[in-house]
Amino acid sequence: MVLSAVAGYVVVQYDTGGTRGPGCKVVSGTDDGATYEFTPEQAVNAATITAVGTARNLPERAVTIALATALQESALRNIDYGDRDSLGLFQQRPSQGWGSPQEIMDPSYSADKFYEHLEEVPGYTRLPLTVAAQRVQRSGFPQAYAKHEPDAALLAAALTGRSAATLTCEGRPSANRTSGADGVRAALARDFGRDVLEPAGAEVEGSATSSPSADASGSGDSGGPDDSGGRTVTLPVTGDAGAGAGRSAGARGWQLAHWAVANASELRIKRVSYAGWEWVAGTTDGRWRQDDGKGSAADGGGGAGTVRITTVQ
Repeated sequence: MVLSAVAGYVVVQYDTGGTRGPGCKVVSGTDDGATYEFTPEQAVNAATITAVGTARNLPERAVTIALATALQESALRNIDYGDRDSLGLFQQRPSQGWGSPQEIMDPSYSADKFYEHLEEVPGYTRLPLTVAAQRVQRSGFPQAYAKHEPDAALLAAALTGRSAATLTCEGRPSANRTSGADGVRAALARDFGRDVLEPAGAEVEGSATSSPSADASGSGDSGGPDDSGGRTVTLPVTGDAGAGAGRSAGARGWQLAHWAVANASELRIKRVSYAGWEWVAGTTDGRWRQDDGKGSAADGGGGAGTVRITTVQ
């Protein structure tokens, strides 16, 4: 009866959006007490920037530089205005060859273009963050990026998966959002590339609705129902497949799990589990909790396992 009541509460929170605005929070994986609170919109964009960077096999330092830059340029919001013709997360200018306005307003595209230019900066990983960012951005305020480095580093540690079970969101949905399991699969392919689903051993077809790009409920079916009326996208994380930049499979698993939490409001995700830990939308504190005593948050269940993302529909 208690479990049924909790499940009912979660569904109601998704249907009503709760009584107050949702929020997200990342905490330090060490004992320094550092935290950063941000909105679901910012969380989605930060997760996309990070996913694009790791898909390019770039190190965490590159992700930190990108996140600090976007924090300064747009506060991690995909804005359609700026100085002169500047647009988007990184305030890139169509007139300066960054792409068309439509392309720049695509967070995945704009992040990819930022990284493309960052990689052209010799020794960027050894440069002070503000210097590396400025060589890409050519800003009129070159020292402004430095103040965002602590928050960007905190976000990067969580969203690359190096720091486990450290990102949480309340998970109440954005207005009029109808995405479910199909939306999760499409968003995964958009941010990480279609290779993100290769460990499942399934081909990724052209459309999200027909793609068997993720197993469901461990049965091998795509986006099947779970016992709470939702649909579960299952992502096996084995070996070093898709880890990128020398990262462990455990870090890869936590990156996918944190990505799902960051996208919970946008994609109507109600539960995420990995390595014996579970996050449930709509709970009072939104924290990760051990669900069955299996695995470890620190090691991602020994470097292998399965990320399970359950949606409302």
